[in-house]
Amino acid sequence: MSRKINFNAGPAALPLPALERARDELLDFAGSGMSVMEHSHRGREYEGVHDEAIALVRELLGVPSSYEVLLMQGGATALFAEVAMNFIERGKTAQYLITGAWGEKALGEGKIVSAMFGADVAVQSTGTGEGKEKSYTRVPPPSEVKVVPGAAYLHITSNETIHGVQFNVDGSRAFPDTGAVPLVADMSSDFLWRPFDVTKFGLVYAGAQKNIGPAGLVVVVVSKELAERGRKDIPKIFQFRTHAENKSLYNTPPTFGVYMVRNVLACLKAQGGLAKVEEANRKKAARLYSVIDRNAAFYRSPVEKESRSVMNVVFRLPAEALEEQFIADAKKRGMVGLKGHRSVGGIRASIYNAASYEWVDTLAAFMEEFARGK
Repeated sequence: MSRKINFNAGPAALPLPALERARDELLDFAGSGMSVMEHSHRGREYEGVHDEAIALVRELLGVPSSYEVLLMQGGATALFAEVAMNFIERGKTAQYLITGAWGEKALGEGKIVSAMFGADVAVQSTGTGEGKEKSYTRVPPPSEVKVVPGAAYLHITSNETIHGVQFNVDGSRAFPDTGAVPLVADMSSDFLWRPFDVTKFGLVYAGAQKNIGPAGLVVVVVSKELAERGRKDIPKIFQFRTHAENKSLYNTPPTFGVYMVRNVLACLKAQGGLAKVEEANRKKAARLYSVIDRNAAFYRSPVEKESRSVMNVVFRLPAEALEEQFIADAKKRGMVGLKGHRSVGGIRASIYNAASYEWVDTLAAFMEEFARGK
């Protein structure tokens, strides 16, 4: 069987060793005569997987004991609401720094919850234009971010998959310094692409389906102090403290999803840790951006260089008809998932951790050939 070169934005490519391990253990996990999907989430066999997944997140990121690692459900979309429900209070301000479409969605949930609890919402956006003409081409430097004193939190999206903009790739576009205000980040599409200092954040969350596993699971890293500060007048299932107190086993977790995340995290560890992962990711992104910049008369990156995403490389061709041909011709070469998001069009190559340099080099060579032929 020939596997495709997968540039889908999510669900996305998974490391082949993680998939092969799942294949080999599918019917008989650890000699138990049962699939991991068939084991009780309270049983010894599954609990070992569960605990290992959490331990690997701690090890890879250097998560201190003052933070919890939680395995939750509903993906990042559920967290848009849960963050707001836990931390918004009457008279407080929930602050959102918007750099793309996913930040807008988080803001939408924040506004709903703020209206319920009598809180204010403050918004700072890098978007230009209105409606269908609205675009995002940059993340702001820290000096541009105006933190509201005493805000409940400042929410950011670390990497916007649709628009291809990312924080903390270039030193001039570091994560904002929020002081005493908790910094909350949706890291769904760039979690574990590189090391970062967890203690700069009150809470980070990441839907698994882009960089660390299959859909249906979200990883949360949250300060114990912040989790305990959360509201107690919302349903227990939505309280971060509930999941912290119950080792993420308050309700039945998506056991196979956790198992697959464990497999992926083990691959990252075997690769040499996140410093090695970052090195590989930067090399991949540099290969594609160099082709775009050398062929600037044909390929156009809409993103400021300091904000270019290492995970999602977006670009345009001179005409939509050429973009359609590019996608069709790439598919004939075994490359899939290159069509840009329907809201912006163009081309998007999602080159998450599992995308190999060989895949990216194949795409880069095709881009050079396609440009020469036109």
